[in-house]
Amino acid sequence: MIVLARPLSHILTSVALPASLLAVGTIVVVLQLGLPQFNLGPTGISGPATVTLAPVDFTYRAEGHFLRDGNPVDAPMVETRLAAPLEIMKYQVSASDYGACVATSACVAAEPRNVGYGDVPATGVNFDDATAYAAWLSHRTGEDWVLPTDREWAFAAGAGFADDALLLAEDNANPAARWLADYEKEALRESEAGRFPRPLGSFGTNENGLADMNGNVWEWTQTCHRRVHIDDAGLVLSDLPACTIKVLEGKHRTPMSFFIRDAKGGGCSVGIPPENLGFRLVRRPAWYAPLLQIFKR
Repeated sequence: MIVLARPLSHILTSVALPASLLAVGTIVVVLQLGLPQFNLGPTGISGPATVTLAPVDFTYRAEGHFLRDGNPVDAPMVETRLAAPLEIMKYQVSASDYGACVATSACVAAEPRNVGYGDVPATGVNFDDATAYAAWLSHRTGEDWVLPTDREWAFAAGAGFADDALLLAEDNANPAARWLADYEKEALRESEAGRFPRPLGSFGTNENGLADMNGNVWEWTQTCHRRVHIDDAGLVLSDLPACTIKVLEGKHRTPMSFFIRDAKGGGCSVGIPPENLGFRLVRRPAWYAPLLQIFKR
């Protein structure tokens, strides 16, 4: 038997060609199936203005209803760092942009309690409304838009992030004392902002370049409220999330039932209920971004 040796280059070519054809074929099939929606060109809508923040170490007070021996206590301070840069909308989603989603029947009409004038944020929206808009915007732009987590929002808020600690004595087991302290603290945060939404940018920008983080529109996050039991040393004994209740951020942090559009008409808010409920989104890098770069070459 005579065996003819094949050059290494021929072997590599014979292997690489089927692999290339398989990769291209896979992309074509996925594109035709529409899973996911790749952004290979203009779609008629551009993404909103964003700010990108590089990860750095930061400290903030953890979210949740913390209890020790069955009594409410202040949540601990947490030192943390985001795993990747955070790209977040500079402004809250506007009423006009949300209205564009409503016009396509992808979003339900907002139910603002207070109607502002001009280019105001979308208000009177619940958690489901915000996530529906995020899905619509993702489809229209070919990008991945989602609500921020509580930790991401705290990082973006910078020095303006509200510390919700009441700083009562550790042995104070009177629930009424805690409720009164919380109410008084929120009352002190009231300002001349008023209840009516103002045009985007009216409350200025923070040190991170984000507008209206401390205005009169509270923002939905994707973080579930939780009930945390700790021992005397501060170690967690149990951590029970309640995902029908989401965390709202604004002048203060508060839990809110996901279906609420008007905090003053119900919900789970702590202290003075938020005047207006709105949101802003973050943009996540798409998992298929490296494939797109190869496909575009």
